Amino acid sequence: MSSALRRSRKARHGTDLVCEWIFRPLAHPVVLALLPLRIPPPLVVCASGAAGIGGAVELARGHLVVAALLVQLKTVLDNADGQLARLSGRVTEFGRYLDSEVDLLVDAALLAALGWETGHGVAAFLTFLALTAVLSVNFNAERLYRLERDPAAGSAALARTGRATAFVRRVYALVYAPQDRLVERFVAWRLRDVLPEARLAYHDRATVFALANLGMSTQLAAFGVCLALGHPLAFIWLVAAELVFVTVLALRRELLLRSFGALQEEAL
Repeated sequence: MSSALRRSRKARHGTDLVCEWIFRPLAHPVVLALLPLRIPPPLVVCASGAAGIGGAVELARGHLVVAALLVQLKTVLDNADGQLARLSGRVTEFGRYLDSEVDLLVDAALLAALGWETGHGVAAFLTFLALTAVLSVNFNAERLYRLERDPAAGSAALARTGRATAFVRRVYALVYAPQDRLVERFVAWRLRDVLPEARLAYHDRATVFALANLGMSTQLAAFGVCLALGHPLAFIWLVAAELVFVTVLALRRELLLRSFGALQEEAL
C-alpha cells in the first residue's frame, strides 16, 4: 500500500472489506488526479450523488447494466471524496454532513427506481427503511465502541464553513440525529448498572467488524451485482437477510450481558 493511500485511509475499528480491497484502491487514482487541481471534496460528493441519481434514472428506464455501472461509479467517487479530504487536509464538518445526506438521497432514489421498475413499490419502500436502519446500526456500533474506550474521541473539531455548514447540520439533525439518539438511549438503558467489563464486552470488536461489512460500499456493490445479473428484487431479500443477521448480533450481545450478570450475582 502506498504511503499516500495509507494516509487517506479513514481510521475505523471495523473494516469494510469490499471497500478496503476494491473501492478504496479504485478511488485512489481519482484522488491523485484531483489533488493538484485543488478540487473541493464537497464537489466530489456532488459528483458521487449525480452518478447515483443517474443510476436510479437508468434503473427506472430498465437499463440494468448501465445502472449497475453508475452505482459503482458513485461508490468510487464516494470513497474518493473522503480520501481527497484527508490527504489534502480539508476535512470539514460541511463535507461530513453533506456526504451522509447525499448517500441517503441516492439510496432513496435507487430504491424508488427499483419499485418503479419491478412494480413492487411497497417492498422497495420497506427495503429503504430496513437499509437505513442497518446502516444506522453500523454507524452507531462503531461510534459507541470508540466512545466507550475513549470518551474524548467524539470531541474532535472539524473545520466549519459558515451558513452552508449550519444548513447541512440542521438537515442531519432532522434526518439522522433521531436515529442516533434512539440507539444511544437504548444502549444506555441496556447497560444501566452493569460492570465496566460488561460494557466493554457489549461494545465488542467482533460486532463492529461484522456490521462494518454491511456498510454503504458493500451494500451498493451487492445492489450492482443484483442489477447486472438481471435480478433486482434479489436485493430486497438480501436486505431482509441482513436484518436477521443484525438481530442475531443483538441476541449475541444479550447473551454476553446475561453471562456477566450471572458472574456478578455469584460474586455477591
